[in-house]
Amino acid sequence: MAVLLTLVAFLPYLFSIIKGQTRPHVFTWVIWGLTTLIVFFAQYEAQAGWGAWPVGISGGITILVAMAAYCKRADASIHTVDWVFFLAALSSLPFWYVMSDPMWAVILLTTVDMLGFVPTLRKAYVFPYQESARFFVLFILRNTLVLLALEEYSIATALFPFAVNIGCLALLFLVLFRRYQLRTFHKQ
Repeated sequence: MAVLLTLVAFLPYLFSIIKGQTRPHVFTWVIWGLTTLIVFFAQYEAQAGWGAWPVGISGGITILVAMAAYCKRADASIHTVDWVFFLAALSSLPFWYVMSDPMWAVILLTTVDMLGFVPTLRKAYVFPYQESARFFVLFILRNTLVLLALEEYSIATALFPFAVNIGCLALLFLVLFRRYQLRTFHKQ
């Protein structure tokens, strides 16, 4: 069910990017794609079982979202802090290798992924209509199902989907609140 929700969330989101209706922050999606794919491999090693597969599929599609956003000239503004997040995500691989434990990679990647929300939160505050509230609702539901599908519960398997739920919830509330604010302001 979580894999199906991943597709149901991502496919309309991809099409809305292609149509120019949604303009995601490109670098955020690059960071999310990279972190999600690495987390998938860490979860797989940590015996997450079927619960890891929606994360892996999501990682692949997230890279497609970044590519589509780039091709459609979405928000590609890159700040120094964005590069810091990107390099931190890349550093998780040697960190995981040295520590020989996927838990530490997941902790680092989850932190980077949460920080990766910053460019999108910044953009969503200014342009709340360029983000899809429906997408984030579906992702909250999807990550809840991922948590329920885990075969082994540990920090390495559960932290990432739990944290992404919190990030999606925060982004959803920001988008809805800013839309409400802007509608109220324009009525005055």
